[in-house]
Amino acid sequence: MSTKQILLSGFGGQGILFAGKFLAYKGLIEDKQLSWLPSYGPEMRGGTASCSVIISDTPVGSPIVSKPDILIAMNLPSLDRYESAVVKGGIIFADSTLIERKVERDDVEVHYIPATKLASDNELGNLANMIIVGKLLSVLDDFNDESVNAALSKVISAKHADMKDVNLKALTLGAEYKED
Repeated sequence: MSTKQILLSGFGGQGILFAGKFLAYKGLIEDKQLSWLPSYGPEMRGGTASCSVIISDTPVGSPIVSKPDILIAMNLPSLDRYESAVVKGGIIFADSTLIERKVERDDVEVHYIPATKLASDNELGNLANMIIVGKLLSVLDDFNDESVNAALSKVISAKHADMKDVNLKALTLGAEYKED
């Protein structure tokens, strides 16, 4: 694996920080070194929220992700802002329900997932974030049932334990989504 620098971005309320925390816990459970850096502030009220996650086999020196290997863009402002920052050969995951334009670069791998529409069509509420994370795990060939379930148990409180199955369904839906 070496090191993966992941930047998740979208509107406040889309579960960006939750998705980042899930990836961080999954890394912890798999005995990886990591950093999780959420972005708080006015972004939480409808602006662009972001979360940086670094997962590595070696100690992480800085939590800042300025050149992500992987970008999850849940809205157009996020793609506009961070598309150019992705490293050459990196991967961009875009919610094609909310982002109508295509990625302009040809030196990155791109996955368009209609995550918001899939969440709505499958009565998964506001879980487009986890659908895209499921696709990410599938593309990286990193969808491990044991660590996925353990990470969900960490990020979903006992008070909301009923949400574990719904989140797992969203992750699986994303992992199994076949692009056109």
